[in-house]
Amino acid sequence: MRAITVRDRDAGVSGLTPTDMPYPHAAENDVIVRVHAAGFTPGELDWPGTWSDRAGRDRTPSIPGHELSGVVVELGYGTTGLTVGQRVFGLTDWTRNGSLAEYTAVEARNLAPLAADIDHTVAAALPISGLTAWQGLFDHAHLTTGQTVLIHGAAGGVGSIAVQLAREVGARVIGTGRADDRDVALGLGAQTFLDLDADDLQHVGEVDVVFDAIGGDILERSTDLVRPGGTLVTIAMPPTVQPKDGRAIFFVVEPDRARLTDLAQRLRTGRLNPIVGAVRPLSETASAFARHRRTPGKTIIQVAEEQGTQHS
Repeated sequence: MRAITVRDRDAGVSGLTPTDMPYPHAAENDVIVRVHAAGFTPGELDWPGTWSDRAGRDRTPSIPGHELSGVVVELGYGTTGLTVGQRVFGLTDWTRNGSLAEYTAVEARNLAPLAADIDHTVAAALPISGLTAWQGLFDHAHLTTGQTVLIHGAAGGVGSIAVQLAREVGARVIGTGRADDRDVALGLGAQTFLDLDADDLQHVGEVDVVFDAIGGDILERSTDLVRPGGTLVTIAMPPTVQPKDGRAIFFVVEPDRARLTDLAQRLRTGRLNPIVGAVRPLSETASAFARHRRTPGKTIIQVAEEQGTQHS
């Protein structure tokens, strides 16, 4: 099968190479998915799990990408809850070969059924971004109606969904990003937008929740914005400073089939609209990684069209 692989940790994006790889093995409680569309996280070439397995052993050449939408073509021993021919979407394991391939092995519990009226390219934009936004806002920060949340990167894959979810619960949303992101963020429901290159963050005042998807200096400068009892959540890096009378949390998204099912239902009813920034073929994965920040939303790799499920 065709896949995108990485072998050299120092090569960066230029090390993403189209490769012929063996068809994957379905372990116990796995399914094999014929991948139709895949998502990636730009920083994953720096993740330890991209280069080694759970025991710390080198696993290159490895296949990156951890979001997928596709069709089940094989069940591993003992697998229940899914059937061959079923449309699914979800997450691959961090320390196993991922979704930038024609086929991938996935733990069945990390996948959710996908309705026939949801396009694979849209579904592939939902797993990491949707679960991250939900878990950050509600599981970790406990955002509620009437509170104010500052969302850094409000037009990005995670941030754009966070804006929509926060608005739906009745929170006041302040979005940030580059100047070109303003219309997108406001269109999603942010009441206020700040240009991180031109506006002073201190003008925000105190907020109940900061949701950070950027890190670095933006993360550090946001610590002072958290009001007493508030929460800063970040997916970019562990915070080096805690808010004076609040808390700061760094977290990694966790698979959740029930929540994926809920997010898909929100999508079907128009309550949630992931932004697909660009759709590129598998052969253009390297350039997609390099160019991802130039478009709002999430870049999706289209691996296959919706058609037969025979493997080669």
